[in-house]
Amino acid sequence: MKGLRFLQILVLLCILMIPILIILFLKGFSTNTYSIPIFYENGVEDPYDDCNYTSTGQHVIPDFTFVDQDSLAKGRKEMEGKITIVDFFFTSCPSICPVMSKEMERVQDAFRDEPLFQIYSISIDPDHDSPEVLSRYAAQHGAKEGRWFFLTGPREQTYELARCGFVLPTVDGGTSPDDFVHSDKFVLVDELGRIRGYYSGTNREGVDELILETKVLLYGK
Repeated sequence: MKGLRFLQILVLLCILMIPILIILFLKGFSTNTYSIPIFYENGVEDPYDDCNYTSTGQHVIPDFTFVDQDSLAKGRKEMEGKITIVDFFFTSCPSICPVMSKEMERVQDAFRDEPLFQIYSISIDPDHDSPEVLSRYAAQHGAKEGRWFFLTGPREQTYELARCGFVLPTVDGGTSPDDFVHSDKFVLVDELGRIRGYYSGTNREGVDELILETKVLLYGK
């Protein structure tokens, strides 16, 4: 009987402790912060000397100016003070680009009314992807004016920007769409031009993570 009584008291104590434990857990959870890394704080490794990195300090996106689907100048200057999602694509891409663009629609929808947010989709086939072509492509994907920009620029500068600025593998395919090589990554860039994350643009879970971490940068921890 004594053993049974002891067991009953122990069970009662456990039941009484549950609310206290929940309160302690929630209190601890509320003080946690969601930490987003800052990439390349000590510079970018360049084992093949493909890029002309001049500093070993914090890497930021270099200066560039391209034109968007409305033939307006758009580039690094317009990234200042905003959170920018960047991807590289081309409109005649036969493989991953359509999936990436559909996923980018979801990203745009999540921040459609956020003035401090924007998207840069940069073409790696500037010979074909004129502003007129990009305008039609933007319309197909419901790009909101002032929110999602499709950019085209000089070929050599575009590939240097992809490889050395955003640190993404990119191969010029010339005149054959099947020979172009580019990353499926969406790049999260903060208001200071620092890279804060890479996310698969062909993976829904990866894009969900991008949306979450963009919210953290926009609205605080």
